[in-house]
Amino acid sequence: MRIQGKKIAVLLESDFYEHEIWYYHYRFPEDGAELHFLTRLWGQSAITFKGHEYHAPFECRESFEDMSDEELRSYAAVIVPSGMVADRLRYTEDLAKLPPATVFLKRAFAEPGILKGIICHGLWLTAPATELVSGRRLTCHPNLHGDAIAYGAQFVDEDVVVDGDDLVTGRTGGHAHLFARRIIDILAGR
Repeated sequence: MRIQGKKIAVLLESDFYEHEIWYYHYRFPEDGAELHFLTRLWGQSAITFKGHEYHAPFECRESFEDMSDEELRSYAAVIVPSGMVADRLRYTEDLAKLPPATVFLKRAFAEPGILKGIICHGLWLTAPATELVSGRRLTCHPNLHGDAIAYGAQFVDEDVVVDGDDLVTGRTGGHAHLFARRIIDILAGR
């Protein structure tokens, strides 16, 4: 129970990578974390998303929308997972405004006490706010190598990269176990 009582948020949408999400679903609570899956609920009390590989259903009942600063600060970590989650979450009705999920991520990045985790294609959620990763060391899916460079990031060819004391990135959803272990190690040391 190395991270007993620490709250971890994982963003969720359709086309999530089942193996990764299921791994987090069991792994973080196994070490004592209070795990929350957050999404944009679009005014509904719950949404059932389907996974990418097996179309497995996953019900989400918590939203990052309208989250107070106090509640946000209660989280020890916020994770943007792999798959198409970030692509779906970066949708906005008004192109003159940042997507709500990117606004939430910017708020998390503004809190030094929150560990930010981005794995694989999760990097897409930073596309509308590249200042979040510009100049920072990170890794991502090989298909996003060019995106990372275009965002001004320093791409590192490793499975998991830690930049400073508040950003952990992972190469692919297949590296979720290494990514989660690094997040647990950092949170346990705080």
